[in-house]
Amino acid sequence: MEQTDAVAALAALAQDNRLDVYRLLVQAGPDGLPAGAIADKLGLAPNTLTFHFDRLRAAGLVDVRRDGRSMIYSARFDTMNTLIGYLTDNCCGGNPAQCAPAKACKPSAKRLKQSA
Repeated sequence: MEQTDAVAALAALAQDNRLDVYRLLVQAGPDGLPAGAIADKLGLAPNTLTFHFDRLRAAGLVDVRRDGRSMIYSARFDTMNTLIGYLTDNCCGGNPAQCAPAKACKPSAKRLKQSA
């Protein structure tokens, strides 16, 4: 991950509503959630939610797909895990046993290819 990508992802998450949206999508897993369900669960107006989705998508943190009339949003776990890896790269000066273990989702095949 390039530093500019990490900064973009962190900037996108550095807002209360976007962080809530992203955490909800992470909890939902790869199937994601319809935009309406997210709006209902978080009490956000649809136009406000659209703005937040645009920021998260631009940072590469979420994907969207159409299912009939619904827009289904899902977290991009590969980007999340790459960001966690970037932040913890060379943890504790190369002595990771000294660091608390990071809780990350299982790396995707894409991330495994990138680190090889």
